[in-house]
Amino acid sequence: MRFKHVTICLLTILSTPLFADEQPRTISVSGQGKVSSPPDMARIQTGVETQAVTAKDALASNNTAMEKILDVLKKHHVASKDVQTTSFNISPVYKRDARNRTLTEIVGYRVQNQVQVKVRNLPDLGKVLDALVQAGSNRVSGISFGVDDPNGLLNQARSRAMAVAKSRAGIYAQAAAAKVGKIRTISEQASYIPRPMQRGMMLAAGDRAAVPIATGELNFSVTVHVVFDLAEK
Repeated sequence: MRFKHVTICLLTILSTPLFADEQPRTISVSGQGKVSSPPDMARIQTGVETQAVTAKDALASNNTAMEKILDVLKKHHVASKDVQTTSFNISPVYKRDARNRTLTEIVGYRVQNQVQVKVRNLPDLGKVLDALVQAGSNRVSGISFGVDDPNGLLNQARSRAMAVAKSRAGIYAQAAAAKVGKIRTISEQASYIPRPMQRGMMLAAGDRAAVPIATGELNFSVTVHVVFDLAEK
């Protein structure tokens, strides 16, 4: 019975892993992929600000001007789904003294109505801006260019970023006399910023010149962080 007991103890010891505390070797790298593309649409902020002695008159004047603006957009084949009200405000206008200090007396009312417009036909953008001004829009600003569906471009950037990460991991693994193993984790950081114009436009209704537009290109960037196993050669 004593010999049997010793044998059982030996088997228990030998079944314990010799390297139970050894952690797997890994390598963590980053890769960035970039893709450039011309825009296929533009977003603009346009609207009307009117002022009158009464709120009723200011609102009526604003409504008339906004109807003309919406008609202009229809004539330039801008779909109703691409026109969205972003702000509407009615506020009192107070009298000011000789020192330009605001007094409590109300001398009128101001109405502001602003919409965001998506123009998909970029070659027509300059004509659209000019037509809006001629229709009575005295607030045109916040022009930015973009891609309506950036997913395909971002996927291209993802593929390039992953290829860079794998290549970088291979270089480090070779320097460490090892080889790249399976992927443990992947995380990404994508960036896509619509290209804004250098300045907004505040145009007078009498300006007749068509607006020149330079669209340029948009940059799409994806950075991936990948953790690989390191295996022995």
